[in-house]
Amino acid sequence: RKEPEIVDDARGRGKMLIPTPRLIDSLIRKVPRGRLVTVDRIRERLAEDFHVDLTCPLATGWFIRIVAEAAEEERKTGATDITPYWRVIRRDGSLIEKFPGGGRRQAVLLRGEGHTIQRARNTLRVKDYERSLITL
Repeated sequence: RKEPEIVDDARGRGKMLIPTPRLIDSLIRKVPRGRLVTVDRIRERLAEDFHVDLTCPLATGWFIRIVAEAAEEERKTGATDITPYWRVIRRDGSLIEKFPGGGRRQAVLLRGEGHTIQRARNTLRVKDYERSLITL
């Protein structure tokens, strides 16, 4: 799909945005080196921009992963200006296992930008992630 779509949420939560990978990519590209954004904040920002009640969590998750995989494909061709998907974390600071290379690869990339990664109950998290969050 090339254009975002606004639909009635099946759970009765109001108007819901179905975003596009391009929209997701454009927001992630705004996250500067050393800073982070949560998946939830991406959804909130899109809902604000489109004046709807929420952004589809499933589509957002799929498209973040598509953006990540596309960025890694670009990296393999030698591109250096790729979408910094590794700067996207979960609301609790945990890393995203479904990214290319899993949480371990994301951890390597985040460490390279100065973040400290810790293991908590079998999950990798950014230590003090709140200090690095941006609002987009």
